[in-house]
Amino acid sequence: MNTRIKMICATFGMVLGMGMLYPVQQVEAEENTESAAQEKSVIPEHISICGTDVSGMSVEEANAVVNQYVDQYENVSFTLTANDKSIKADGDDIGLCAKNADVTERALRYGKEGNLIARYKANADMKAGKSKDFAVSLTSDTATVEAYLNENKSELVTEAVDNTVKLVDGKFEYVEGSEGVALMTGKSAVKIADFISTDWDGKDASIELLTEKDEPRGTKEELATIHDVLGSYHTDFGTVINGRTNNIKNGASRLNGLVIYPGETVSVSDAIGPTTAENGYFPAGSYENGQVVDTYGGGICQVSTTLYNAVLFSELKVVKRYPHSMLVSYVPPSRDAAIAGDTKDFVFENNYDTPIYIFGEIDDDNQLCFAIYGKETRDKTRKIEFESEEVSTEEPGVKYKADAELALGEMEVTGSAHTGKEVKLWKIVYENGKQMSKDVINESTYSKADKTISVGIKTKNSSAAAVVKEAVSTQDKAKIQAAISEASSMESSSEQ
Repeated sequence: MNTRIKMICATFGMVLGMGMLYPVQQVEAEENTESAAQEKSVIPEHISICGTDVSGMSVEEANAVVNQYVDQYENVSFTLTANDKSIKADGDDIGLCAKNADVTERALRYGKEGNLIARYKANADMKAGKSKDFAVSLTSDTATVEAYLNENKSELVTEAVDNTVKLVDGKFEYVEGSEGVALMTGKSAVKIADFISTDWDGKDASIELLTEKDEPRGTKEELATIHDVLGSYHTDFGTVINGRTNNIKNGASRLNGLVIYPGETVSVSDAIGPTTAENGYFPAGSYENGQVVDTYGGGICQVSTTLYNAVLFSELKVVKRYPHSMLVSYVPPSRDAAIAGDTKDFVFENNYDTPIYIFGEIDDDNQLCFAIYGKETRDKTRKIEFESEEVSTEEPGVKYKADAELALGEMEVTGSAHTGKEVKLWKIVYENGKQMSKDVINESTYSKADKTISVGIKTKNSSAAAVVKEAVSTQDKAKIQAAISEASSMESSSEQ
């Protein structure tokens, strides 16, 4: 409608549409009637979504209708093929969902959107009892598809095996890799989403995924640059062969031989794998809630810590590093790197221009050793030192705990003491014997842990047990000892 017609319509208080004139007042009246339903935040009458009446529903209730519509396809089978291999996926695997997720909001706003004529017609239709059905368009969630393809790509393609090197008798030998096929997960995810949106008929379907040639990384020339020790470190873990020892050996072996290319990062948690029995790990002591408890993979932090120090001396870029909750004994404070499930990881980056190689072993003297090889480009006179500065110290105390499993009056140390500290780690660089810099590279806080003494209250005499238990609640050693004497007398009297 051009400007001249609008002016004429405005003059006569009329609006032109569908070959006839409608009073503006009538349009406004229809909108006011419809807006009453809107104020209640419910969908107007005679509205449906995919054939299901949603009149009078809230958006949340209508969303349930949409979800129910999508759910009817959750068991449809999709055959995903690549490289003459295939896997099966269902609606959940590909994240089947509504493409027009705003359909319920549009249903709610029906009669309130568009130009004046469109709004009038919508309200007139609703008043006349004419129904309006909103369709749901389907698609797939590309992030869900990509995650599913990454999880199952080994069943579809054989990726390239990188060229690499191995250290034999102090010398590096070149090991040739092999060409492979890479699954283009991102582009394949988009292809699946497009297929669902435009070509899918709601039945079982087959979709060809996208692949590309996968060349092995690392030329002979690149890998030949690996020959210098950039940094190394070792820690002692004792002579006793136990679960902790086996965990350290297992973790070190999974890091040994890694070749890391320029700009590439390494997550130690990912490299050592989940610390489960299936991956060869054993229960051993680890820190948890201020105490030492047995968990699968206990001791693995000595692996990440030893490697952390080799990384520091190699001057690789540290991306993530976390201290332990309490001090460890095998490195100075602030020189540790804890690993803990999904919450703590040690991640570093190869910031050199050439590849590096991680060497890890346990030698004949029960030393865990890590060395990082690459091409040395630093000044030959460069020397690095690390200094731990204790900012504050908190001494542990003694905590008493009533124990119904220990005999009355028996006392047993069940938790060791740990001093709390706040520590800064300084990196000091010298060249030609002259100090060039001194910088703080991390700040670590270690919690204190009180020595825990369990006090036995196991007895048939409930009164005697109550006396000791009450004394334990005071955390006063003298009162506890006096209560133990009193309780013992009570127990003896009851036996006579």
